[in-house]
Amino acid sequence: MMTNLFSMFDPSTNIFNLSFNWMSSMLGLMIMPYMYWIMPNQFSFLWKNILITLHKEFKTLLGSNGQIGSTFIFISLFSSIVFNNFMGLFPYIFTSTSHMTLTLSLALPLWMSFMLYGWINHTNHMFAHLVPQGTPSILMPFMVCIETISNFIRPGTLAVRLAANMIAGHLLLTLLGSTGPSMSMVLINLLLVVQIALLTLESAVAIIQSYVFAVLSTLYSSEVN
Repeated sequence: MMTNLFSMFDPSTNIFNLSFNWMSSMLGLMIMPYMYWIMPNQFSFLWKNILITLHKEFKTLLGSNGQIGSTFIFISLFSSIVFNNFMGLFPYIFTSTSHMTLTLSLALPLWMSFMLYGWINHTNHMFAHLVPQGTPSILMPFMVCIETISNFIRPGTLAVRLAANMIAGHLLLTLLGSTGPSMSMVLINLLLVVQIALLTLESAVAIIQSYVFAVLSTLYSSEVN
């Protein structure tokens, strides 16, 4: 029995006293080697084109100061998040990206590494970044405080944005589905149409939120170079 609306998203599947909910996040590692022994198909060509497009865009965002191969970490981040988002759309599969445990574990180390790299190697640039160009002298102390707070909340906003968007759609689908037994046949048919439309919307959100997370991480990386 649910104690609250969000308890349905908690890891609670226990087999042999072991929680297997987070295993869905590991399934991607099991299917990755298929590219080395399965003949290329239309899906693999489509995915390759998507990755090439992302590589070009991330390379543009990083600018000329970006290191060779630095886009691969963001492409891998996008691939991992979009896989977990889509896994959550299947019935009876735990949505790992709806938990701050996973989203904050992705955002915090990235942000921390960017900050350490920037302050160690580009200290003057990081100090200059605290005061936007053209700021009046009287507003400089306030801008330093605002920019500092803005930098510190970045990993939290990244994590909360992804988790909140993923949990909102699943929560709406669950609430609508729970009203089905008390409806008439006509309303049930209408509910099915609405559920399918929401599922399509959730598929778009799964891709968009993965893209937003990766792009913002790329922009945060480009600021320290």
